[in-house]
Amino acid sequence: MKITYLGHSCFVLEGSAGKRIVTDPYGDVGFSMPKGVEADAVTLSHGHFDHNNFSAVGGDPVVLREAGERSLGDIEISAKPSFHDSCGGALRGSNLIFKFKIDGCNVCHLGDLGEACSEETLQKISPVDVLLLPVGGTYTLNAPKAKAYVDALKPSVVIPMHYKVKGLNIDIEPVHRFLSLFPRGEVCFVGSTLELEKGSIPSETKIYVMERTVL
Repeated sequence: MKITYLGHSCFVLEGSAGKRIVTDPYGDVGFSMPKGVEADAVTLSHGHFDHNNFSAVGGDPVVLREAGERSLGDIEISAKPSFHDSCGGALRGSNLIFKFKIDGCNVCHLGDLGEACSEETLQKISPVDVLLLPVGGTYTLNAPKAKAYVDALKPSVVIPMHYKVKGLNIDIEPVHRFLSLFPRGEVCFVGSTLELEKGSIPSETKIYVMERTVL
């Protein structure tokens, strides 16, 4: 399985059979989606402009934006309802948690999850090997609330997303506030692409901070 980070909450997930999924493509957030991105499917956690720019993805992908289950070739996909805030959606509405079974790995993209960690939400997510986790606060989980999910789920790989970077015009926190909650040896800075295999992922949780690719 290959994961490529396009910035904000947008990733390309590619299985060994070649099927490609793009998560939460963004509109103008101070920088633009890379050109030439193609996929077989696009997942949208919710309808806000920084997560729903499916027209930026080529290849005539199917657009997934409702709760339910389906398959894309050998990839299993499920979408579970959740909330964009800690008030049952009263502030910012609903959010979809997407889970993918890719090459034997359980990958979970939390979208703009704003709910504090609870048994009900954990049941929607578990089990998870690779957790794509919003950490920037304001509109999503902040650093301590994001860490609570890591502590409860104990995924092998955590990839932070939806945090402040150079050029981003959204008022959220930088990633270092989340990283400061973990021992330095658990944090790895990697490039824009990460290749993982079920049999070789870390036995204990590692935080992988990815670089945004511009393709």
